[in-house]
This record gives sequence, structure tokens and C-alpha cells, in this order.
Amino acid sequence: MTDDSEAYFDRIVDEEKLADYLEGELGPVEEYDVAHHQEGHSNETLFVTWGEQELVIRRPPPGETADKAHDVLREYKVVDALQDTDVRVPRTVAATDDHDIIGSDFYVMEREEGTVLRSEEPERFRNPEARRQIGAELVDRLAEIHAVDYEAVGLAEFGYPEGFAQRQVKRWSEQFEWAFQVTTEEREVPVVHDVMEWLKDNAPEDHPETLVHGDYKLDNVMYAPAADPEIASIFDWEMSTLGDPLTDLGWMLSYWWDAKDPDPPESTDTLSTTFMANPDYMTRQELVERYEDATGFEFEHERFYRALAVYKLAALGEMFFRRFLEGNSDDPMYPKMREGVPALADRAQRIIDGEEPL
Repeated sequence: MTDDSEAYFDRIVDEEKLADYLEGELGPVEEYDVAHHQEGHSNETLFVTWGEQELVIRRPPPGETADKAHDVLREYKVVDALQDTDVRVPRTVAATDDHDIIGSDFYVMEREEGTVLRSEEPERFRNPEARRQIGAELVDRLAEIHAVDYEAVGLAEFGYPEGFAQRQVKRWSEQFEWAFQVTTEEREVPVVHDVMEWLKDNAPEDHPETLVHGDYKLDNVMYAPAADPEIASIFDWEMSTLGDPLTDLGWMLSYWWDAKDPDPPESTDTLSTTFMANPDYMTRQELVERYEDATGFEFEHERFYRALAVYKLAALGEMFFRRFLEGNSDDPMYPKMREGVPALADRAQRIIDGEEPL
């Protein structure tokens, strides 16, 4: 661990106080270890060995964050509510809003075993049947989320689904404005405002109303350690709410590359896995058709939902860039957002203009 990494680690966890908390919740053990998992780019994830238990802790990043971002206790609430449903989530352990422990809210869950598909596919999936099943599983598990009876599991007050698509445009425009308070001193992104206005003018007024994940994509699910692709668990529920399920579908599709798509720019390479452009994989159109068959929902206004997804990704990137400029992250991806956000905004404009079709 470098000096900078060690200093950042000390900012996100007090190992002694965390041990005291876990002992109170789970009892004393002889073996204890904490490691920083650095694959994600939003909330911080810690891997904890507590005796014979392997645990995961989720907490917000240090420093100032945008309003409503990084709400890990909200994430805990939905994961805990879904424990006995068909939705595949980790087993929850505990949660607290006591900032005296590690300096923030956090929650604890059991660690799952399997494979997250980030930059490449594992060897066991390198065949046509497995490649198609990867996409089929991804769609089917999303359909299960959207089929949840959210009132029955205690989430009736979890959000306000009416007018959700319009509020999404407003919310993510506000996230941009928060980031721009700092980042515009480094460079401006004029096309963001053009995309913003189009989304405001084209947000659907009527849409289905379900539980939505908010960040559903290939590298937020874990495939079980078996030869046939099967999703074992779904992670990163911090943006979940009640709303328009087609925003989830648009978000998932924004990460799914087709062979006909242009190569992503280097500045967004960590956000743009492209191995599914292999012709053995389902295309975006095939994913949509499978989703429509599974849910009965029609993917109307597809340009809006896909452009909104890329707009949201650009807003996240701009927030990351602000945190980098303020010294509140050691993530090597964050400085790339100087060029990455303009590239994402250009992509959203291409989708709006029909230059990057479904």
C-alpha cells in the first residue's frame, strides 16, 4: 500500500472502532482483517474477515457529497426488504448511522462468492451458449426486480413513482450543477446543457411504476462459480427507489456494447466494457425484446431512456471529477473525467440525434 493509499484507507475506516462494533453485533473472534475493495467508483466497499465470516461493509466516500448521493442506509433498507423475495441479494447483517465508528453511516452484509464481469469474460463462459445466457440472465433478473410487490415487502413509502422520469432529469441536472460549482474552473462542457434541455422537453409523462434498482448493469451483478451463467447476487442498490422501470432498462443498455457501435474513447475505458460486442452475445435489440416478453412493458421513447442513462453517467463522472479536484478520492478513474464527461455528453447527443441507434 502506497503512502497515499494508506492515508486514504485511514480516512474511510477506523479498524479498532470497527472491531468494537462488530464484536458487539457478532461476538468476539480471533481473526480480524479489513481490506479496501477498489473496483467500484461511487460508495466505498470494505472486505472484512471476522473469524470464519467473510463480510462486506458499504460506506459513502469521505468529504462533501452531492445531495441525496451515496445513501448507504437507503441501500441497506431495500436489500434487507428483499431478503425473502425472488430477487437475488446478499444476506444483510447490520447497519448504523453512528458516525463515531468509521466517520459515516455504513452497513454490513455477507460476502458472496462468484465472478463479476468487468473488463473481460471468464474462460468458462467463452462459448456461444454461455455468452447468450449472460445477457438472458441479466434481463431475467431485472424483470424479477420489476415484478416485486413493493407494498408487500414494506417499501410502499420508498419513493414516488408518479412523474419519475421527469424528476430524474431534474435530479441529475442538479447533480451536474453541484459538480460545476468546482469543475467549471478547470473546463466547461457546453453540450451538457443542450442534452439537458432535450431531456426536459421529451420526458414521458406516463410510464409503468415498479421498484427500480437505479444502477443495474453487468458489473453490478455476480455470476455464480459454475460453467453455466447464473446470477448469484445483485449489488449496489444505493439509487434504488420506486419509479419507472424503463430507466433501469435504459441504464443497462447504455453499458451493453453492440458490434455496430463506435469504439469508446480512452477517457471512458473504465466505464465502457466492450467484450459483449462479440456476435455470440445478444444485441441490445434482443435484450429489449426479451425484457418486453418477460414484463409486458413496451420500451417506448427508447432514445429518451438511453440518452438519460448516458446523461446520468456523465453527471456521475462530473461529480467524480469534483471529488478528485477537492482531494476526496484516490480513484485513478476520477481525473480521466476531465475528458470523459465531454465524451459522454457527446454520446448522449448522438443517441438523441439517432446517430447511435438501439
